[in-house]
Amino acid sequence: MTAPTRPARRPAADRMPVLYLSHGAPPLADDGLWTAQLAGWAGELPRPEAVLIVSAHWESAPVTLGATRTVPLVYDFYGFPEHYYRVAYPAPGAPALAEKVRKLLAGPGSPVHQDPDRGLDHGAYVPLAEMYPDADVPVLQLSMPTLDPGELLALGRRLAPLRDEGVLIVGSGFFTHNLRELRWGAGPGEAPGWSKEFDAWGGEALARGDVDALLDFEHRAPAGRIAHPRTDHFAPLFVALGAGQDELSAQRTVIDGFWAGLAKRSVQLG
Repeated sequence: MTAPTRPARRPAADRMPVLYLSHGAPPLADDGLWTAQLAGWAGELPRPEAVLIVSAHWESAPVTLGATRTVPLVYDFYGFPEHYYRVAYPAPGAPALAEKVRKLLAGPGSPVHQDPDRGLDHGAYVPLAEMYPDADVPVLQLSMPTLDPGELLALGRRLAPLRDEGVLIVGSGFFTHNLRELRWGAGPGEAPGWSKEFDAWGGEALARGDVDALLDFEHRAPAGRIAHPRTDHFAPLFVALGAGQDELSAQRTVIDGFWAGLAKRSVQLG
């Protein structure tokens, strides 16, 4: 059987875009549509020198950097079949990027910690395994020190200069995320009303570049607190919006639709 041909990579650009993606649970690897969408997206992007990823699944204050060498993954999920716990993604570490992040973020009263043994969690490696399956792009994971949208927006702004050095900044969450309302087996267009309403509202706010509305999503969005009983999966969007603040008018939705009733909207800035 002939192996599928991967799309050719575009050369590195002067400035990298910024992504917010809905990352999916480990069974994402079994979803042919979604994996193809992620692979196609990566094929359209300039080749990154490194990836800096902020996942909904790592909250730690102060800001903490993950391992700068290849260490075992963090299988931060429960109750799945055994083969999901045998997945490997040995991406190279990014010590040089870690030092750049430290210089951008550290200051009086703003320490940056290092956790040398923390591997990539599933919010990082699940999508990256589809986008860069050869695991040949250095990856550094950064913790979310807070869930406050304004503070995360400011954090993203401080990281923005990395884009000029070939770094792909990725916020990894889920555009709607209420695990109690999962609808296993639902089709790509099937979702409960609250998920569709929040997704439509959020997509329109992004298209308008209405950051103020997005920052106040818990109060302004329809079904905001149903779509996000806890805001950790929407929070990485604000890091992406901060890092891509100059390209809000050029943002576009790359992936939309639903998975198990949850909105998988994923956007690119720049």
